[in-house]
Parts: sequence; C-alpha cells; structure tokens
Amino acid sequence: MSISDHKQKELERLSAILQEAHQVQGVSLWTDAWKRLKRNKAAMFSLWSLIVIVLLAIFTPLLPLQSPTYQDVKNRELLPPQMESYSLGIKEYDQETERLQTEAQTHAYGSSEREALLTEVDARVKKHPIQLYWLEPGFISKGMISLRLMIFGDFCIPSLFGTDKLGRDVLSRVFWGSRVSLACGFIATFVSLLIGVSYGAISGYLGGWVDNLMMRLVDVFYSIPFIFIVIFIMSFLSGPDVREVLNEYGVGQIHVFFLLIGAIYWLTMARVVRGQVISLKNEQFIEAARTIGATRMQIVFRHLVPNVMGIVIVYLTLTIPAVIRFEAFLSFLGMGVQAPDISWGLLVNEGVQVITIIKSYWWMIAFSGMALAVTLFALNFLGDGVRDALDPKLKNK
Repeated sequence: MSISDHKQKELERLSAILQEAHQVQGVSLWTDAWKRLKRNKAAMFSLWSLIVIVLLAIFTPLLPLQSPTYQDVKNRELLPPQMESYSLGIKEYDQETERLQTEAQTHAYGSSEREALLTEVDARVKKHPIQLYWLEPGFISKGMISLRLMIFGDFCIPSLFGTDKLGRDVLSRVFWGSRVSLACGFIATFVSLLIGVSYGAISGYLGGWVDNLMMRLVDVFYSIPFIFIVIFIMSFLSGPDVREVLNEYGVGQIHVFFLLIGAIYWLTMARVVRGQVISLKNEQFIEAARTIGATRMQIVFRHLVPNVMGIVIVYLTLTIPAVIRFEAFLSFLGMGVQAPDISWGLLVNEGVQVITIIKSYWWMIAFSGMALAVTLFALNFLGDGVRDALDPKLKNK
C-alpha cells in the first residue's frame, strides 16, 4: 500500500470520527439536573402540588368562594362543615340600586326628595357588596372578583370547612390566607436572595480585611435574637401615628413585615455564597475576565454569581418553607399578619382560641394547619430533590 493510500484512509477515518463527534450533543448542567429531578417521584409530586397550590392562590378571587371577611355571628357562628348552598345576594342589591336610580330619574319628585333618593343611590354604590365582602380589594383583585361575579353570579361553594366564631367561611379564609403566606415566603426569600448573594459574593471576591470586616458583621448579626427585634419593630409599627405615616406613602404594615423577614434570612445565604465564590475566584475563567479588563463588580455579578446559582437555588427551596414557618409562628403569637389580612398562621391562632375542654371545634384548626403542613412538606421534598439533582457526586446514582 502506497503512502498516499495510507494517508487517504487515515483522513477518511479521522473524518468519520469528526462526523460522529458532531452528532454527539453535550448535556448542560441544568438539562442533566432536570432529567435526574424527573426521576425523583417525591420531588416531582411535590413540584406539581406546589404549582397547583400557587395557581389556586393566584386565582383565588376568580373562584366561587364566599366572602372571607363578611361576619354573620347571629346565624353562622362556629358551624361545622356544611353542604348547604350559599348566595351572596349581590344581584338583588344591584337590581334594587338600579330601581332606585330609575325611580329618581323618572318619577315627578320634588327637588329635595329627588336629592335624597340620589344620595341614597350614591351611598349604595359606594358601599357596594364587593367593598363589604372583600374589604376594598386592590385593582387586580377587584377586576378578578368582578369577573367571578360575571361567571358565577351569586353562587358560592358551601362552607365545606365550616365557619369561625364570627360566622366567616373557613374555606374562603384558607384560600385567601394562602395568598399572604405564600407571598411572604416568596417575597421575603427574594429579599434575602438580593442581600445575601450580593453581600456574600462581594465579601468572598474582595477577601482580605474587607472580607474579615464583612463576615464579623454577619457574626454580630447572628448573635442578635431577631425574634425580639421583629416583635419590637412590629409593635412600633402598630402605633396609630406610625401606621398613618405609612399609609400616606402607600406602604402597609404587611409590606414592612415581608421586607423585615427577608432582611433577617440573608445571613446564611451570604455565608454560603461567600464560600462558593472563594473557591471560584482563582479559576481560569476569572483570570481571563481580568485580562480583558472586566471591573471587579463585573467579575462578581457577571461571572461569579451565575456560577453559584446552583447552590443558591437549592438554598432558596429550603429558605421558603423556613420563612413561611417563621411568618406562621409570628402570626400565631399575634405579632405577624394583622386583621383584616389573613394568613395560615393567623387562622391557626384563631382555631386555638376556640378550643375548649367542653367542646372542640376541630375544623377551625384542622384545615388551615393541613394547608400549611402540605405546603411545607412539598417545599422540603422539592428542596431535597433539587439538591440531589444538582449534586455532581450523585450523578450516576
């Protein structure tokens, strides 16, 4: 065989190897993690359960539920789970308002009588059952409630979870309470993510005396009993003068509560991110970023932070249930979410208040506690599954 034939065969072999290599597609970390997560049945069941819970919380105003705040102590105090239908009576209210308005415009009343009738019509419009039943909902919630009334009318799901000591429907309160509890978990965790990741990444990258100073501040914050600080701040914000000032700026007490919890849970996040950044800051891709002239902040937030998001996501899935538990604990003590807002912790507190030796109103605590427990279990199972899926040591297990 000549040398040219040998070279030709070698080129054909190398060409076949190259073509085969082009056909092989690499698998990214996230794709591989998703494949492994799908094999974890408990984590996937938890994920779908959480999706259902979050969707139900978001679209609660669209559901044909009873009013979560309307009180009827005389007729509905502490009723056990019911199967009887319930009507809001909004349609009759609107018809009566329309009748009065038509009567004021068509009948030959005197000026004083017509003015009195129009005043009554204006009062009925301002005190519409939507404002009475849902306590002046926000713009988006009000639109969803109006759509719910267009679709379902006055029909409401029966009191399947019973009623409380003020005659309010527990089922609707559990659904509306999910909005506050989940919002607290996600918003406070997002705040802790912003503070903790930024603080830890900057501390780990700069190193030296800056890192020592920043971490000693974290140690000092760790030594503070934050539950007492939260109780003190919430007691301060409960004052009428402070509440009036916050209302002028459109800030509610519940918003401050969310931000306050988020400002507590960033400490561990900062330590975790700092350790990861220290292990990555001397890698070759960071040296390459320095070579092309990237600034310190660009290296931190464009190169280091994206490479630690795996561990951050795992920690987030474990932080959310911790925040929800903390909110429930404070609300249970009466220092968290305040009426007329509703949360699962507040509902459990209301249930405990009516438990007596003589009679147990089990539905007051069973359903809200079950909703809280199912959500926390799902978040913890999902967090364990995400941790295992992102752990390269468990890749082939």
